[in-house]
Amino acid sequence: MYIDCLIQIKTDIETSPESMNQNKYNTVSLIRKKRDGKELDEEEIHYLVDNYTRDSLADYQMSAFLMAAFLQGLTDAESAALTRSMLHSGVVVDLSDIPGKKVDKHSTGGVGDKLSLILAPIVASCGVPVPMISGRGLGHTGGTLDKLESIPGFTVDVTLGRYREILEKHNLVLAGQTDEIAPADKRLYALRDVTATVESIPLIAGSIMSKKLAEGIDALVLDVKYGSGAFMSNHNEAVKLAQALVGIGEEFGKQTIAYLTDMDQPLGFAVGNWLEVREGIACLRGDGPDDVMEISHLLAGTMIYLGEHAKSVEEGVEKSKQAVEDGSAWNKWIDIVKEQGGDAGVIENPEIYNEAEYLHEIVADQNGYIHAMDAYEIGMVSLELGAGRRTKEDIIDPAAGIILKRKTGDEIKKGETIARFYTNNSEVLDNAERKFINAISISGIKPTERKLISHMVDKNGVQLYNR
Repeated sequence: MYIDCLIQIKTDIETSPESMNQNKYNTVSLIRKKRDGKELDEEEIHYLVDNYTRDSLADYQMSAFLMAAFLQGLTDAESAALTRSMLHSGVVVDLSDIPGKKVDKHSTGGVGDKLSLILAPIVASCGVPVPMISGRGLGHTGGTLDKLESIPGFTVDVTLGRYREILEKHNLVLAGQTDEIAPADKRLYALRDVTATVESIPLIAGSIMSKKLAEGIDALVLDVKYGSGAFMSNHNEAVKLAQALVGIGEEFGKQTIAYLTDMDQPLGFAVGNWLEVREGIACLRGDGPDDVMEISHLLAGTMIYLGEHAKSVEEGVEKSKQAVEDGSAWNKWIDIVKEQGGDAGVIENPEIYNEAEYLHEIVADQNGYIHAMDAYEIGMVSLELGAGRRTKEDIIDPAAGIILKRKTGDEIKKGETIARFYTNNSEVLDNAERKFINAISISGIKPTERKLISHMVDKNGVQLYNR
């Protein structure tokens, strides 16, 4: 009887849906199949994602699959299957009982990109609910969560219940992924960062959209960057990514609009977590850099339009500007900092923040114009100073980073400061300075000004941006 019971228990386990899924395919064979350029079907992709999420597939095996997908690419069907598998690896939040159209924004990542910190309170103050779930830094770019956590006390780790509570109270929540929301994406996001598989259109699209679709939104605005500091340095590849993202969003019934924006040099003057928060504070007080404010108002205005609080994007942009001018966006920012445990005193008086121990100035060795800035290399210098991660276990120094004193097109004289470094590790300064100098080009000829926003992409296709 005892042996019979054991046999029955073993049989029940082996024939359970979870066990059948885990044993249905040979992982190595699927990796080999993708490595050789063959197409995986939806069930095979779901098997890989599901088993990785269940800890039945090792990091090194999923890393091998990611590299195979990176090198061989994914078909539209594979990309859709990957997105769907990651989306349904956890809870898909239902916010339908909260009044208003819920709208979020996502950026594909860039150097000095602090736009979420600025536009989220702007849009929420205009009456549009913004349920924003963000990620951490990837490679040379910073992450919104890392920036928020540089504010003393600010917590991005909230339960789904608390997520809803904050959103209902303030029309805004700034959170990280919980274990319930797209857990497969959360794990793959960190793994891609340390396996050199970030710059892949299908992997980027699946990661972004699985997370955004899971957070309960009704519409989405995308900032797809191109240039030396973007994951898609090639403009044509950035257009393809924008089309892929918009296509996925519309397929799931979410109105989606994307803009193509330049990332050939850092956005704004600050690169690094607290330094970018400080620049964001200046923006919300109406004193931000022109490039940051132009993109912030465009994205915010589009969100306000999609949230049905403006009849056009242009009207939305005007409402965005008004929210900064009348202080309502600033008040919303203070409210959300307090609500999520942050020290509002530091936000209201940034000069009391505990800055980095070492400040180091980089000066020009000749007269001329800043002809070019390699945003990627500048991002890597910021990482060297302590503002980013080389591995997913690395600890970020929130005070580390760079303040640029000149940008592309600016005139500079020999001996004048190009940038100031902030770090708590003096040993990295010499190497960081060498890398930064190599990333800057000074010429006697003033360069042609680049267009900041090139195209808009929506369900109707790709259009030149001429506003």
